[in-house]
Amino acid sequence: MGALYDSMSKSLDDRGIKKLLSSKAKYQTWLDVEAALAQAQGELGVIPKEAAETIVQKAKVENLDFIKMDEIYRKVGHGFVPFLKVFVLACGEESGKYIHYGATTQNIQQTSQNLVAKQIHAQFLAFTKDILNNLATLAEQEADSVMAGRTHGKHAIPITYGYKVAVWISEILLSVERMQEVEKRVFTTMMGGAVGAFNSTGEIGIAVQERVAEILEMPAMMIPSRNISSPKIEYINCIALLANNLHKIAEEIFQTSIEEFGEVSEGFSKGTVGSSTMPHKINPKLSKGMIANAQKLYSLTSVGYYSAARPFEADSTSNMLFDGIVTEAMELMTEILIRAEELTRTLTIHRERLAQNADMNKGLDNSEYIMMFFAQRIGKDKAHELVYELAIESELTKQNYRDVLLANEDVRTAFTEDELLEMLKPENYTGLASQLAKEVAQKCREVVAQL
Repeated sequence: MGALYDSMSKSLDDRGIKKLLSSKAKYQTWLDVEAALAQAQGELGVIPKEAAETIVQKAKVENLDFIKMDEIYRKVGHGFVPFLKVFVLACGEESGKYIHYGATTQNIQQTSQNLVAKQIHAQFLAFTKDILNNLATLAEQEADSVMAGRTHGKHAIPITYGYKVAVWISEILLSVERMQEVEKRVFTTMMGGAVGAFNSTGEIGIAVQERVAEILEMPAMMIPSRNISSPKIEYINCIALLANNLHKIAEEIFQTSIEEFGEVSEGFSKGTVGSSTMPHKINPKLSKGMIANAQKLYSLTSVGYYSAARPFEADSTSNMLFDGIVTEAMELMTEILIRAEELTRTLTIHRERLAQNADMNKGLDNSEYIMMFFAQRIGKDKAHELVYELAIESELTKQNYRDVLLANEDVRTAFTEDELLEMLKPENYTGLASQLAKEVAQKCREVVAQL
């Protein structure tokens, strides 16, 4: 089982990623790598040039006899040999004998998986680019939408929704930086033979590997060992961090769309059904799918760490596991990204409810504002003590915070009633929230333009 799907999965555009993860695409990339190997060997005189040309020409999935391949699978019990045998048949006896010359199964399969991953990675970045553009628009639109900032699940001091979005943007930009940085280590080519030491090819094998790398536009591994798995773990970690950024957004939208908050809601189309028993239900379907798939994705890195430590020069148990978890990670990430793009593009912000919730405590959230005024006169510690006592009195006695403040002689001396009322308004104590939202949105657009 790969990604976790629901009814939303069928209605969202994966932009061709799922086709890249299909069996047909897998066989085609095996052919692409075999063709690149033959081309490189033909150019360097390892195999006849005419044979190389035929191999490249015939390296199309429609030339494979899958019925014959299945028959051979049942006989030989090997995951790659049946593919090779039908490809040899497709190329003819003379050219076919030069297929897979000096390479081993994992050379082709791991390079192939990296080739597929590179294509999917490009789509991941394209999705992320669109998500960032969506968020930049949201940050600009909601730069001045006042809301309650929250720490430890409780009201802290006021912010704006645009500022909240700017925080999301800044973290996703870090993930984009990581995703670009790992490309040179993850999407690589290996053609070193059985144990990676070029035993069957010698010096020319290194030249062949370099040429294959050029053809596939993926750098060659320094040592093409089949037992090096850290780049795969790094990549799963990398996309898991991006998934975590998007998971955070989904969690907040999921919770603040609850009726008691009512601050946001997912985009909704008439006719969508939320429950088979409760006709009124409009559920956060995009968010829930992001949350579930992200949680599953996190588990894959730890599995990879255990398997990467297998001993010796190669181990099929590790190869099998990484074939599975890399594919699964990409499937999970796809589901997260397609939902995140839709969610960030269609999210509805309920500004009146944001403002209502921000003023729920009738100015209590602006206690720091009052405290900082007094701190200039009596010092921070004494100011904190004074305002703390008044705030707690309001909480315990359930009195209006404004009335408690005005009953205090120090406060009455420092402010007029009108001045105090202005200081208690959430919109008058949002710091640089609006400015930061706009600046980050602009920075985001600049970065995205370079992707």
